[in-house]
Amino acid sequence: MGISAADVKALREKTGLPMMECKKALTECNGDEAAAIEVLRKKGMAQIGKRAGKATSEGRVVCEIDPGSGRGVIVEVLCETEPVSNTEDFQKLVASAQQAALAVSDPTPESLLAQPTAHDPAVTIDTFLQDVVNRIRENIKLGRVATCAGNVGRYLHHDGKKGVLVEFSGDCPDELKADVCMHIVAMRPPYARREEVPAEDVERERELATESVKGKPEQIIEKIVTGKINKWYSEIVLLEQPFVKDDKKSVGQALREVSPELTINKVYRFEIGEG
Repeated sequence: MGISAADVKALREKTGLPMMECKKALTECNGDEAAAIEVLRKKGMAQIGKRAGKATSEGRVVCEIDPGSGRGVIVEVLCETEPVSNTEDFQKLVASAQQAALAVSDPTPESLLAQPTAHDPAVTIDTFLQDVVNRIRENIKLGRVATCAGNVGRYLHHDGKKGVLVEFSGDCPDELKADVCMHIVAMRPPYARREEVPAEDVERERELATESVKGKPEQIIEKIVTGKINKWYSEIVLLEQPFVKDDKKSVGQALREVSPELTINKVYRFEIGEG
């Protein structure tokens, strides 16, 4: 049977795929649009397989706090190139990933794929992702995802590539929450607390510090070594870093000024390209 230009155009509008691919699929399926869509989707799955090894060094980070429960999520969605991360399809995928992460109690990239998309509840994120890969012809995938609850702060950098989610141990003013989150984006502390630093790293730093003071008077060696270790901690531990808003105090001191027991329980900092 003949395939009309109107049929091809209608399929093109539904799938977003090139006219020639739509015409070929319709011809193969004798004009059956539903069957043609399925053929194109299967070809899209093949595209996912072909592109799976391509580096995904671009994308977007999204973080949000549910106003009802106070639960926060941070999600990373990855692609190959910057232009793709700005497309409407990619932005829809990001919005759906965020919505799904808020809806799932313990979200993982795998669990999000089974959730409905934000723009069409009848379509899962997995199906939409396959369709987008088929249209755009880039490797696209869900990256890291994390969640925390209680007293949560968040910050998303203006470029959409860096985001922070922080769980505080108690009530904290919104302005301080935001300032701490922005500090984390800027200073990139690998650890929140001293206890998180691996013991082998501490021992290695202590050995280096001890080696550097050989020949000094015995009575001051330990004091100098302790000072060097504390300075090292102030570079890598969030609570001990000089606060960017006021470097006369540490982040921990800024929190304790609000409440003596106030500290940070969890920190998630996602940046596109670091994973």
